[in-house]
Amino acid sequence: MSRIVFFLVPGVHLLDLAGPAQVFSTAADFGHPYTLAYVAEQPQVPTAQGLPLAAGTDWPDLGPDDLIVVPGWRTSTPAGAPAIGAASLQVLRDHHAGGGTVASVCAGADALGRAGLLDGRHCTTHHDVQDELARRHPRAVLVRDVLFTADDRVVTSAGIASGIDLALHLVATRHGPAAAAKVAREMVVHTRRNGHEPQSSEMLRHRSHLVDTVHRAQDLIDARFDQPLPLPTLASAVGVSERTLTRLFRRATGLTPLRYQQTLRLERAEHLIGHGATMDAAASSVGFEDPRMLRRLRARAT
Repeated sequence: MSRIVFFLVPGVHLLDLAGPAQVFSTAADFGHPYTLAYVAEQPQVPTAQGLPLAAGTDWPDLGPDDLIVVPGWRTSTPAGAPAIGAASLQVLRDHHAGGGTVASVCAGADALGRAGLLDGRHCTTHHDVQDELARRHPRAVLVRDVLFTADDRVVTSAGIASGIDLALHLVATRHGPAAAAKVAREMVVHTRRNGHEPQSSEMLRHRSHLVDTVHRAQDLIDARFDQPLPLPTLASAVGVSERTLTRLFRRATGLTPLRYQQTLRLERAEHLIGHGATMDAAASSVGFEDPRMLRRLRARAT
């Protein structure tokens, strides 16, 4: 039986906690040997979303097969980071020294850093606090813009929903990818992402503008990126001329509608290839009639 112990600090983000907890709870429902526990330095923990949580204040006995997870908290400045007692940091150090695994979600990486567990090891965190983590822990090897890292039983993830990816990775490591896929399907997770995948998808990266016409066009492309979408069809669907759509789209995103569609196809193809698909199969799946187009786009991106 493996214990999954979540160490909760004041201001903890609910999804940083609930996402990984749901993964391991679902894995336990499928017969994998997990029990979940929640520990804090006080019996009631305020969350960033206003819902107080109850937790135990005594750490259970831990062995090498057990896992400690530190979910992140809401903070924008170093001064806003919550205090963590020396005894709790010592538990993190001792568990790792005894052969156990420690993990963090989002700003929780800072707790691992305070325990000295990031020194000389690869780590990541939410893109909004990467600079802060690097400043506070200069001996850490910060890997920017990835979903999660794993280095010598120290596992760190980006933020919020990426805690689900981290937990699925740990399930896959212990029980195989099929077990993780089964958990992801039960949780209605669209895809199980690899750690090296970027924190921000292409869809989100090009959505920071305020042009409604372009957002409507992007909605159509996002939903049908693997299908032919001629510019006249796209322009007619959003009620503007082809020339106007191209001008607005380029101004808002820096891309033409076709290049945006190709970018989505490339991102999806890279995901499929990362999970074992051949180049030809990935190209066909995302809508390229000729796999040479995918090869050219990958070479251009590189």
